[in-house]
Amino acid sequence: MTSDAGSKAKEPGRDLPDRTAPDQDAPDEDAPRIAELQEEIGQLKEAVTSHAVVDQAIGMMVALGRVTPEDGWAVLREVSQHTNIKLRNVAEMILVWGQKGDLPPDVRATLEDTLDRYGPTSLPEDSPPLR
Repeated sequence: MTSDAGSKAKEPGRDLPDRTAPDQDAPDEDAPRIAELQEEIGQLKEAVTSHAVVDQAIGMMVALGRVTPEDGWAVLREVSQHTNIKLRNVAEMILVWGQKGDLPPDVRATLEDTLDRYGPTSLPEDSPPLR
């Protein structure tokens, strides 16, 4: 005679909780970690956007100033330091300048002086929008 007990043997892991299903007790425990991860995601998204803006501005320095990408980065950094404007904001101003021809006079003067030190050309007096 055979017993049913053998056919109902426990499967490995059968008594473990399902970690894929939401845990009703977890929200209180996980809330700080979730908030931390959401903040980190926001910072990473901003960093990616900022990086793209800075890279585009470096490209403009390379094209306009005929400098290497490394020198283009150095130009942006120096303009940022000498004008006391965050590098990302300087990069954004340069991109707007490329589109609309608008650049604050102090930033333009600092940019021109810095490019003169790094590259063979200076910015044209009346630079038309790039298109």
